[in-house]
Amino acid sequence: MKQNIGVLGLGIIGSRVAENLRKAGHEVFVWSRSARAVPNFLASPREVAEAAGIIQIFVRDSAALIEAIHDMSPALNAGHLVMNHATVSKQATLEAAKLVEATGAAFLDAPFTGSKMAAQNGKLCYYIGGSELMLERAKSVLAASAAKILPLGGVGDAMVLKIVTNLVSAVIVEAVAEAAAITQSHNVPLARLLEALESNANFSALIGMKLPAIMNSDFEPHFSLRNMLKDADFARELAAENKISAPALDCTAATMRAALDAGKGDLDFSVIGQR
Repeated sequence: MKQNIGVLGLGIIGSRVAENLRKAGHEVFVWSRSARAVPNFLASPREVAEAAGIIQIFVRDSAALIEAIHDMSPALNAGHLVMNHATVSKQATLEAAKLVEATGAAFLDAPFTGSKMAAQNGKLCYYIGGSELMLERAKSVLAASAAKILPLGGVGDAMVLKIVTNLVSAVIVEAVAEAAAITQSHNVPLARLLEALESNANFSALIGMKLPAIMNSDFEPHFSLRNMLKDADFARELAAENKISAPALDCTAATMRAALDAGKGDLDFSVIGQR
């Protein structure tokens, strides 16, 4: 069924989700901080909420999420469903839900896993926290950009799981970067490392994507270093909240922060393998 859908944030993921929604036959109204020459680009989140009953949010961070919701609030009502897909802090997720629900609208905590090509090909996986009834309403919209939709508990639960899964990805890529550096230092070609890993139990799609990027110094952003460091810091906050030690995460975050300070923040996070 054709619906009016709003998309806030037209970065690597949001722009591709919007395009997939158009291909699925929906009328899509969009906004981002930087004006884009795309159909139905509106001047503010509030205008998007006035035009669309279901709103998907792909903004950069916690502050941007809360700001967008404040802007939309006068236009929200019981007919709206707002889904946050941006990876933000658990605290910001709960605050966003409270603000949305105070208007009578519904909220789903809906972060995703998958990067640029997954979004382009409609193969994202959405982690969902919130009402099963609202998820049923959202499924046909999410399906335009998703290969899988996973209900994972209440609001906030999905965000915790998204943050900790990104923790695993960051630490794995740091381990691959270290393995590559050691391999090269002993004059063994990195192609041999890839060949060895492909037959090892630890091989994954992530390694298969990021090791060739390190080998070829191809750091075109699929998931930026800046965003991965942001998520690592969220994970560190979650750990500190319950006094959990996370030394592998701390080490990886420090490496990413050094790369950010060196001006590499907008490159893919695999740039931590650049030596």
